[in-house]
Amino acid sequence: MIITLGLAVVMLLGVTYVYAQGPGMGPGHRGMQESWGPGKDYPLTPEQKTKLQELRRKFREENAKLIGAMVTKRLELQSLWTDPKADNKAILDKEKELRELQNQLRDKGIQMKLEARKFLTPEQIANFGPGCGMGPGYGRGRMMGGGYGMGRGGMGPGSGCN
Repeated sequence: MIITLGLAVVMLLGVTYVYAQGPGMGPGHRGMQESWGPGKDYPLTPEQKTKLQELRRKFREENAKLIGAMVTKRLELQSLWTDPKADNKAILDKEKELRELQNQLRDKGIQMKLEARKFLTPEQIANFGPGCGMGPGYGRGRMMGGGYGMGRGGMGPGSGCN
C-alpha cells in the first residue's frame, strides 16, 4: 500500500513537472526553436514555417504522455540509485525501461524529421546535413536527475538553427 501510494505520488510529480513547463519541451529541451531553419542562405518560407509549427505542435501533443513517463521513470530511477538497499536488478530493470521510452521518443523524433523533409527544398535539405537542422539531440543538455536526452541526431538546438 505504501509503495503504491509512493509511486502514485512520484508519477503525479512527474506529470505535474511536465505540464508546469507549458508548451514546448521544457528547460534544457529547447527542441526546434522559432528560428529553426536551414540557415541564412536557405530560409524557410512563411508556408514552410507554418507547416513546421504545426508539425511541432502535433509532436508535443502526441508525445506529452511519453515525456511524462520518461520523467517519472527518471524519478523512480533516481530514487533507486539513492536507496542503499536497492536491488541491483531493480536498478538495471528501471534503466532498461527508461532506455526503451527514450528510444520510442527518438523514433518519433526521426519520423517527425522525415515528415519535415517533405516540405523542404533539396537545397534546404542539403544545408541541414544529417540532423535535418534539428541539432545534436533532444535534451542534449542534462535531463532531470542528471541523465542525457535522446542523443545525437535528436531534436535539440544545433546545426541548421539560427
